[in-house]
Amino acid sequence: MAPPSPAADSSSSTVQKVKRNLVMRSTWAELNGAMGDLGTYIPIVLSLTLAKHLNLGTTLIFTGFYNIVTGAIYGVPMPVQPMKSIAAVALADPTFSVPEIMASGILTGATLLVLGVTGLMQLAYKLIPLCVVRGIQLAQGLSFALTAVKYVRKVQDLPKSTSLEKRHWLGFDGLILATLCVCFIVIINGADEDHGCHRQDPDQDQEVSRETEVRSKMRKMRRVFFSLPSAFLVFVLGVVLAFVRRPRVMHEFRFGPSSIEVVKMSKHAWRQGFIKGTIPQLPLSILNSVIAVCKLSSDLFPGKDFSVTSLSVTVGLMNLVGGWFGAMPCCHGAGGLAGQYKFGGRSGGCVALLGAAKLVMGFVLGSSLAHFFNQFPVGILGVLLLFAGIELAMASRDMNTKEDSFVMLICTAVSLVGSSAALGFLCGMIVFVLLKLRDWTNGKPLNAIWRHEDPNEQV
Repeated sequence: MAPPSPAADSSSSTVQKVKRNLVMRSTWAELNGAMGDLGTYIPIVLSLTLAKHLNLGTTLIFTGFYNIVTGAIYGVPMPVQPMKSIAAVALADPTFSVPEIMASGILTGATLLVLGVTGLMQLAYKLIPLCVVRGIQLAQGLSFALTAVKYVRKVQDLPKSTSLEKRHWLGFDGLILATLCVCFIVIINGADEDHGCHRQDPDQDQEVSRETEVRSKMRKMRRVFFSLPSAFLVFVLGVVLAFVRRPRVMHEFRFGPSSIEVVKMSKHAWRQGFIKGTIPQLPLSILNSVIAVCKLSSDLFPGKDFSVTSLSVTVGLMNLVGGWFGAMPCCHGAGGLAGQYKFGGRSGGCVALLGAAKLVMGFVLGSSLAHFFNQFPVGILGVLLLFAGIELAMASRDMNTKEDSFVMLICTAVSLVGSSAALGFLCGMIVFVLLKLRDWTNGKPLNAIWRHEDPNEQV
């Protein structure tokens, strides 16, 4: 009998790797983690659907497919998020319509693909100091948290990206409801790095044998309570309230997928897409969608090994495939990864579940889902976004030296005030270089300065 060929061995190992990447530690925890990115995804996609006639069905189908593929490739809850800068430009500029949106996404994806394939992204990853990356993460996390508080406190006009009057205390989208949801998630999840579903007490059996039957029952009830999928239950509550707020929304569903058509893009659309969309989006994608995601992934999942090159390539391919058919330009995001991790996502199966749900909704209901999501309580979306932002901001807690913290906070302050990650990055790099030049004038060698080494400790 002939031995198996190298190609067969490679194919078999690939299949086994995909299976391992999609294996879920806990179904409820992974399902709960899948909700961690919806606070960002739903408002942006819904706003563009209502204001710019984005094809929601096509976007759901393509992003669902992206979720499943990235989950199988990376084996972590790698998020698929809308490109925020392009979305912001589209909502603010009446002339920036679907052709311009798609052109900007395709051009951004092509640029990231080139940077990944040529190795330039890997070079940038090695040269950009950690304190600057942490500054970008902290700024993005605080920005998410501030937006979440705005969603909770004030009524939102999502298509116009504006806040209206203060939200009432009572009602199906009131302040009391949002406050109760926040308290519920805090009680269930707390501030722990791991989700309640994974908590285990090694001395549990011995303790139960020593305790009375009443106490053992209380412990079991406590363990069950803290294992509840808090984010999933909050999202389900929002779904129920959406139907309660407008029962007739059921009659507005249209079964069947939306028609997928090639978007026609003129020279003007390509030009405007590049100038208004690609140029401001590129720094954010490079920093937050590739470099920051890779840094955060190494922190959260030390055993997983993937590079900025692979992340850059997957973001590029996603947009080069879906952009031609009207799918919203997408990328990875450190905020989405932090949010899904916060609520229990630990494997690729987490985002694969989310992707499967998107595919079902896209093929079964298509763009008619926009009528339903327009009734979804925005305050609940704000609650989910709040915890995602806080989890991302907490990644900066490893800045242990005063110098690193100083650079990080400069980067964060400029990013928040200037509403530009690129400007914050530039200022952070300038301050970092100035501090290193200051150390160099004190006699430290350049290699020790850049690598944060103490030359006195070298043997």
